[in-house]
Amino acid sequence: MVTITIHGEQKQVEQGTTYEAIAAEYQKEYDGTIALVSANGKIRELFKKVTRDCTIEFFTLKDSVGHKSYLRAAKMLFLKGLNDVFGEEAARKSCVEFSIGRGLYVNACGTVEATARNAERIKDRMRQLVEAKTPFMKKSYSLDDAIELFRKKGMEDKVKLFRFRMGSTVNVYEIEGYYDYYYGYMLPDAGYIKWFDVLPYEEGFMLVLPSESNPTVMEPFVESRKLFDTMENAKKWGRTAGIETVGDLNEQICRGSVSDLILVQEAKQERIIGEIAKDIASEGNVKFVMIAGPSSSGKTSFSHRLSIQLRTLGKVPHPIALDNYFVNREQTPRDEKGDYNFECLEAIDVKLFNENMVSLLAGERVEMPSFNFKTGQREYRGDFLQLKEDDILVIEGIHGLNEKMSYALPEESKYKIYISALTTLNIDAHNRIPTTDGRLLRRMVRDARTRGSSAQRTIQMWPSVRRGEEENIFPFQEEADAMFNSALVYELAMLKTFAEPLLFQIPKGDPEYYEAKRLLKFLDYFLGVPSESLPGNSICREFVGGSCFNV
Repeated sequence: MVTITIHGEQKQVEQGTTYEAIAAEYQKEYDGTIALVSANGKIRELFKKVTRDCTIEFFTLKDSVGHKSYLRAAKMLFLKGLNDVFGEEAARKSCVEFSIGRGLYVNACGTVEATARNAERIKDRMRQLVEAKTPFMKKSYSLDDAIELFRKKGMEDKVKLFRFRMGSTVNVYEIEGYYDYYYGYMLPDAGYIKWFDVLPYEEGFMLVLPSESNPTVMEPFVESRKLFDTMENAKKWGRTAGIETVGDLNEQICRGSVSDLILVQEAKQERIIGEIAKDIASEGNVKFVMIAGPSSSGKTSFSHRLSIQLRTLGKVPHPIALDNYFVNREQTPRDEKGDYNFECLEAIDVKLFNENMVSLLAGERVEMPSFNFKTGQREYRGDFLQLKEDDILVIEGIHGLNEKMSYALPEESKYKIYISALTTLNIDAHNRIPTTDGRLLRRMVRDARTRGSSAQRTIQMWPSVRRGEEENIFPFQEEADAMFNSALVYELAMLKTFAEPLLFQIPKGDPEYYEAKRLLKFLDYFLGVPSESLPGNSICREFVGGSCFNV
């Protein structure tokens, strides 16, 4: 017998009892389905067995780590269904590319026709596995054996990934004869995956899954055509450059050609920025360029680079930060926890902004406000502005795409740009990199450098930041006249060298420790890249330092 401690109470269980059996006893006390446990501070999958005395905590599908395990298991279940219905080649060659809203886009890469009938066949097979509660099995292989296993199965992307692995073992998952590799934890069996949908989409299928906040509610899939096209274009560029996975990137780093890669992608971004500037100039009536995007998208660097391109076309850009239109601190709304909510539209003096912009459009001279973040008060410092014929205001802020932000301005006077770091690099064909991970690492590195904030504090704040994005940015992204992807294929290898020391500082036992460990494991896939060869105007410089702009 061993002693387990749950909620401060001790009880005896037989050695070898599964965590799933223990979780079943306590499930009624939890609102969400228990997905994982923590035993003495280490996350364990439910099919694991108790071998010693331990203190246990539970994670449900409403917790970040639990929800990620649901997404991971649902993805493997989909690929198993694809494998069973259309054969091993279909599963092997298909690539889980990126997420669009609640959907994961899986490119079938020419192996399966994207039809409603084929989507239904995959879904039916998945349901059979769910009803049978088919178990996910986990086995540890030696590194050499894992490489040989996946080489025999033709999964060269995994062979390439493991070539750069430091550890001597690899955990491989199997469900009814289908083998695959995933980084992160898995659910015990397919019976947990009750909520999903499969839709035909473009060259493959959209695997639609519930959100972390509502893990038992299937919301309808909402298409984001502009976002999809932007990400697919980035994916195609990666294929052309021969860098689709982390293994590809690591090989490029080993060959010593990463400096060329940096110059090529920076040139590509500059070309796209130039094209956006030409589009703005060709409109003729544009006076307000509205730039919006989620946290750590590189909005400031982008606005500087766009302004330079506009100047080459004879325009005179003036930067305007929507943050200068914050209401005074005592008027700032508070969230449900009583904290100031700086993300909501009501935190901005929308009326004053529109009055100022209308006056500028009419050719009047306007004294522009400046917000003092130390005192929490708006100030006027004699900063006057008057628009001339070729002048353009480059306005940056999270509400830039929301029509309520600029309700008084004529549509023809506005040009809206959505910017985000839309990571399309994969770990391997079946393990995508969430765009939020790239942005979180960017912010962590920048916050430590510019604000003295710890990685722990950044991780702590991130859920609140994400909620603000879901409410105030993402719903308006499709209204943009242009989308700009600020992600750089090499940047995670560069951020690694800055982020790892910060993450290692988070002590075991703190709530943020689990996320820190996940990110450290993620970064372990990458070979590090020094920042010396990074151009001074690179968007990545906004985060690692050394930018030629005031960012």
